[in-house]
Parts: sequence; C-alpha cells; structure tokens
Amino acid sequence: MSNPAVMTAICQCSFGAAPVPLIVTSQTTVVSGVFPVATIMDIPKLPMTFGMCRSMSNPTVSAATASAGGVLTPMPCIPACTLPWSPGSKSVIIGGKPALNKSSKCACSYGGQITIKSTPATTVQIP
Repeated sequence: MSNPAVMTAICQCSFGAAPVPLIVTSQTTVVSGVFPVATIMDIPKLPMTFGMCRSMSNPTVSAATASAGGVLTPMPCIPACTLPWSPGSKSVIIGGKPALNKSSKCACSYGGQITIKSTPATTVQIP
C-alpha cells in the first residue's frame, strides 16, 4: 500500500538537479481532496524540467562535457520519457489506466529514474 500520486506531488530525477511538481493531464474527474489523481500515463514532459541534467547519455550534456575537456557540464533538462510509470496500482483503475502511487517509477531515455518524493494525498492509501 502506498499513497496515491496527485497533482503537485513532488518528483525527482536521479540525474536532475531540482525536484518538480507533477502535472496531471491524463484525467480530471477523480480527485483526492482537491487534487486530480495521477495515472501511469502522466509521463514527465515539458514544461516539467528537473533543472540541470547530469546524464552523459543526454546528447547536450555529452557535447558540453566534451567541449569542456571532459569536465562534466550539466545542461538544462528536457525529460525524454517514452514509457508510462511502472508499476502503477493493480486494483485502482482511473479511466482505464492504473492509478499512480508513490512507489511507481518512470524511466528517462537518458538513464535517469524519476521517483515521487512526496504527495499531498497522505490520508488515502492504494495498492
């Protein structure tokens, strides 16, 4: 059991420099308190940005690092997530999509792992 992720839940990328609030766009009818509940399809994308990216798999970071003589040079984050969050809730389905819970993770194509650090939905738990 875990808390559901809702609009404004705080996410962090393992290669990003800054946390960012989650934006829920997959649905607007199911809420926890006053916040829409996220589903696994609320994939991080612009305007979400985790500040500066430190992943050498990110082409802009790699190029900037090469230009700096091999000194790691972080560059602005542009999330490159193509797959939904995983695992999502097996028993709470919203609009045909599993609800997102605090234990779910999302992979960035540049190697980062995005996690949910906190969510304002603390009085409800979902599997």
